[in-house]
Amino acid sequence: MDLLLRELPQQLINGLTLGAVYALIAIGYTMVYGILGMLNFAHGEIYMIGGFTGWWILYLVSRNHQIIMNAAIVIGLMVVASMGVSAFVGMLSERFAYRPLRKAPRINLLLSALGVSIFLQNFVLNYQGAKPRVYYVSSLIPKSIALIHIGPVVVSFMRIMVVLITFLLMILLTIIIKRTKAGKAMRATAQDLEMATFLGIDVDRIIVLVFIIGSALGGAAGVLVGLLFTQVDYFMGFQAGVKGFIAAVLGGIGSISGAMLGGIILGLAESLAVTFLPSAYKDVVAFAILIIVLIFRPCGLIGKEVQEKV
Repeated sequence: MDLLLRELPQQLINGLTLGAVYALIAIGYTMVYGILGMLNFAHGEIYMIGGFTGWWILYLVSRNHQIIMNAAIVIGLMVVASMGVSAFVGMLSERFAYRPLRKAPRINLLLSALGVSIFLQNFVLNYQGAKPRVYYVSSLIPKSIALIHIGPVVVSFMRIMVVLITFLLMILLTIIIKRTKAGKAMRATAQDLEMATFLGIDVDRIIVLVFIIGSALGGAAGVLVGLLFTQVDYFMGFQAGVKGFIAAVLGGIGSISGAMLGGIILGLAESLAVTFLPSAYKDVVAFAILIIVLIFRPCGLIGKEVQEKV
């Protein structure tokens, strides 16, 4: 027991890092659901594409696994490029796979999302292969600062960077949603799409913007996970997509702050499960927490109950 308690601070740091990444993925789910009422099951593959985009940027600016540019600039390029490519893929998905079915039954949108997911996964498999691509993180972070000792806790510089970038993106998103005209239009559209149209809001443009922002955050999560765990593969989007979906439902799907909270709780729960239980049980714990929360709070931790329209 003493050993487990000594490991507790370390696992809390690990859980916070993992939870921050889950939160970024969950935001993409919850933004789309909040406006269209659909589950974009292709979001995990967009996250995966962000991870591969980051790998390609690192590959192009490296020679013999050593970068030829400043490390901070390279990391910035990786994050920005991943967000840009993922946003573009999300925009194309909305335009060609979802918009034509917007007035169709919900099941049609769900099947279309599954089709996009399978297409993107096999597209990457065809052009990148099944072999994982390795991020040579050692070329980005000097050994002198790679590990930071805080008492008994060892924190990698990469974990600190991932948490900082993640929370910076969340703060930026919150400012956009709360303080800008586009953010107000998003909230109005999420509240009542038809009324927003009558009020002169270009709903199509807002929906595209939601897909762009959500997909960009998913792409950022993909490259951050690549930097953290040092490799990406074509199948990584499936499990991450499931965890992001759980986080979104846990916090209250449709609520951005709920997605953030759900991601953090899920990451902490998984890390603590690894500390006190066999590692094979971490996914069981995640689903158990979700079931318990939904029994007592069907709308999620901070989600709002939606009245059915008669």
